[in-house]
Amino acid sequence: MASVLPRMNRLLGADGRCLNVAVDHGLFNEASFLQGIENMATAVDTLVKAGPDAIQLSPGEAYLLQDIPMREKPALVLRTDVANIYGQELPRHLFSQLIDEPVEQAVALDAAAVVVNLLLLPDQPELHHMTVHNVTRLRQACTRAGMPLMVEPLVMRHNRDAGGYQVDGDPAKVIPLVRQAAELGADVIKADPTDPVEEYHRVIQAAGRCPVLPRGGGRSTDEEILSRTWALISLGARGVVYGRNIIQHPRPAAMVKALMHIVHHRTRPQEAMKILQEESTAP
Repeated sequence: MASVLPRMNRLLGADGRCLNVAVDHGLFNEASFLQGIENMATAVDTLVKAGPDAIQLSPGEAYLLQDIPMREKPALVLRTDVANIYGQELPRHLFSQLIDEPVEQAVALDAAAVVVNLLLLPDQPELHHMTVHNVTRLRQACTRAGMPLMVEPLVMRHNRDAGGYQVDGDPAKVIPLVRQAAELGADVIKADPTDPVEEYHRVIQAAGRCPVLPRGGGRSTDEEILSRTWALISLGARGVVYGRNIIQHPRPAAMVKALMHIVHHRTRPQEAMKILQEESTAP
């Protein structure tokens, strides 16, 4: 049984914190997710130069990061599951399926962690069961390989109320699912912010020993994302996992720099906004 510590140290670093940029959206066959990552080689190159702690990629795109001949570059977080739940209308048959030999692929790609969903959709207990099964399968394989397991507890609202991939930030739903992720053996938890965000300390408590990296969700204003990130860090989050709020920003590298200051230095939103503006106007 191998230790997860070497890879956890690569993911979280000396201060135990992490900005992970998610660019695995193309795996989910949803056209709206491709904005900002139409050219993946350019998107990954931009992010690598910006210097986040990690980049989250699918198996087919991980080479864009790992083939770069650099000693110091972001760690790879490998997405290991494919789901079809993100459209405006849910299909007749819902699924969440693991890729083949996910941990073996992660080891071969020198990933620092793997990530998998734990889904809770209204009136879809079979889908929840599938994702519980996925987590348990990965847990055993990750333990043997010393591969950190990042679990993504995702509570979604009913499509008839919200219309396609709208998260439910109700603490009464988020907190039990986070606790289930911890009980299933997560090493890291990637969870939605609560509504209100001030309740997030309860998510941190439910996660126990697991570092919590909140998700970013849909595109927000610069002011909102910086303020929310600072609040989440202040409430105990150990970093964030953001995708569209970075890759769909007009200046992704500038947003990375501003967020890195909040995550690692607890820079307040007003100062982070100055950094964002200065980086955005730099040549």
